[in-house]
Amino acid sequence: MLTYKTHEGVAEILLNNPPVNGITSELLDQLMAFLQQAGADHQVRAIVIGSAIPGRFCGGLDLHKFRESSPSEAYEVVNKLYFQLYEVNSNLPKPVIGAITGAVRGGGMSIAITCDMLVASDNATFGYPELEIGLLPSIHFHHLPRLVGKQRAFDLLMSGRAFSAQEALSLGLVSNLVPENQVHHKAMELAKMFAKKSPELMRLGKAGFIRATDNGYRQGAANAVDLVSSVFGTADCAEGLLAFVEKRKPVWGQSI
Repeated sequence: MLTYKTHEGVAEILLNNPPVNGITSELLDQLMAFLQQAGADHQVRAIVIGSAIPGRFCGGLDLHKFRESSPSEAYEVVNKLYFQLYEVNSNLPKPVIGAITGAVRGGGMSIAITCDMLVASDNATFGYPELEIGLLPSIHFHHLPRLVGKQRAFDLLMSGRAFSAQEALSLGLVSNLVPENQVHHKAMELAKMFAKKSPELMRLGKAGFIRATDNGYRQGAANAVDLVSSVFGTADCAEGLLAFVEKRKPVWGQSI
């Protein structure tokens, strides 16, 4: 589901779960294991997370599997995505750079925000479509208003609309925009720049930065997991996921 390699002090982790890098419990386990492996490798000074699938960074949860999950299994996946992955990255003494190409949706946005910086292709698209499929982008309720303001966050989270890389840059959601064929090069260039810095100062600097900018994220993540778990038990969630699988529009407000 992922590939891992190191080169010139940089560990590169590529999501590789066709067709859209759908998120599963197993994918998250492997991603966190690779991050911890890179964190423990003294030869690695920086980490890049990207995609091996052209035109897709991550399409979000694997909804076919998620729909078939028990409440406890669904809770486990969301807890890994919202809380555990953030904890792993926060405890890494090394910078993590996301290399974003193509579409980023739903849970893919949750993976992206755990990175310390995001380099995106100028034709990438972003979105929080959870309400369209009977879920809620609850972790983003916590952090997005602080980044882009209440009004714009409400628009993005509640409309579910896709938005461009240029809008993402203007909102401060990504740090760099480059043509698609230069994303990997730019991410690696930044990673190698960080890799040349003092590892001890980078460790202290990142830890201090995380503490200063956490803004209660950990508590917010716990609340977000509980909220999604509550939503998972509703009739509209069941209808939204079924409609997605059946490739039709959901009929809200009706038991199935």
